Amino acid sequence: MDLLTANDRLGAYPSSWYAASADLPEVEPQLAGDLTCDVCVVGGGFTGLSSALHLAEMGYDVVLIEAQRVGFGASGRNGGQVSGGQRLEQDELEAMMGKADARALWDLSQASVTLIHDLAARYGIDYEWVAGVIHADHRARFVKHSHAAVDKLREEYGYTQAEKLSRDDIRARVGSDFYHGGSVDYGSGHIHPLKFALGLARAAKSKGVRIFEQSRVTEVVRGDPATVRTEQGSVKARFVVLGANGYLGGLEPKVAARVMPINNYIVATAPLTDAQLGQVLPMKEAVADSKFVINYFRLSADNRMLFGGGETYGYRFPARIDALVRPCMAEVYPQLADVPIDYAWGGTLAITLNRMPHFERLAGNILSMSGYSGHGVAMATLAGQLASEAIAGQAERFDLMAKVPTPAFPGGALLRAPLLVLGMLWFSLRDRL
Repeated sequence: MDLLTANDRLGAYPSSWYAASADLPEVEPQLAGDLTCDVCVVGGGFTGLSSALHLAEMGYDVVLIEAQRVGFGASGRNGGQVSGGQRLEQDELEAMMGKADARALWDLSQASVTLIHDLAARYGIDYEWVAGVIHADHRARFVKHSHAAVDKLREEYGYTQAEKLSRDDIRARVGSDFYHGGSVDYGSGHIHPLKFALGLARAAKSKGVRIFEQSRVTEVVRGDPATVRTEQGSVKARFVVLGANGYLGGLEPKVAARVMPINNYIVATAPLTDAQLGQVLPMKEAVADSKFVINYFRLSADNRMLFGGGETYGYRFPARIDALVRPCMAEVYPQLADVPIDYAWGGTLAITLNRMPHFERLAGNILSMSGYSGHGVAMATLAGQLASEAIAGQAERFDLMAKVPTPAFPGGALLRAPLLVLGMLWFSLRDRL
């Protein structure tokens, strides 16, 4: 299935609250004819835009190719949460990588959050930052582990911006009886992701990056220079950066065996009344809960509840996304069960088997970064900076991320989707029990 057009019109942003509340740019030209450059970047999301911007800041001649519109994919549709830490907790990373590398991965995660702020300040991006992300435990037995994680970060990593939340605390902070406790991280927060992505695109253009939209890449030919081919043209480049994430398709089979696209869904309610606002998220923090089929939610700048949740087992979006997500929202917030929903949209992200991103040097001059597993706003932006460093000859931070093992799905790309269905059914059942 062609995920670029299975659920969306070519060249059109989805009918999301993000697209409705952002100043959408004019369409960039399609790539036609043959070009040359220093670096060709494939993908116009956080990874590709950050790569292009950082490379251009270093003086490289950069061409960025996007099959749809910049910010079209997961970068412009996600929950907007900017979280420190990696997708796995530090004790898991220590067991996988050893304490020294786990500490270095923690430091990278903190650098990723700082980078979001730095880029927004440097280029005047209106990213609508609100501090605070709550981890909410939907089972009482999970709270002990969440509190231990806060203690570990404080005692072993010197991180003091995370605090434990009791059952009473989380009721007061979230406005729901659904959760038993958890934690809050004040060093994390949430943003308007599409505004941030479009701000990166404007910044990249201001530094001379040539952006081409509605230009599907059909082949990447290894060599020095490498050749990136589209349906109507080609680019010869000394280096290639692949940042297509869930939309990579079969362009690089080695990556496809380790990175799998999945869909997720969000609704935006009508603006809440003052009475409703008094019952939910009084500090406007974002929430992500402990369910495997995760609920994540926050308030928008215009006081809408943005609620993500629900699961499907095919690549086509359901006909009624609002009908899929509303029960998830009502379970957490019965008081919002009948609130009007103004926007409902889906998006395609990419996961790996162990939920850590997949960084790989496919050839000496071809880099790939993808599979952020729902943790990509900050990490994908940092990935672009790490790719630029690696191309400039300072590859230590890129190589650290590439050192993290990302095993292939059993059966590779052919069987990854059927196995995902079985796994999601199992974990969905476990969430309900």
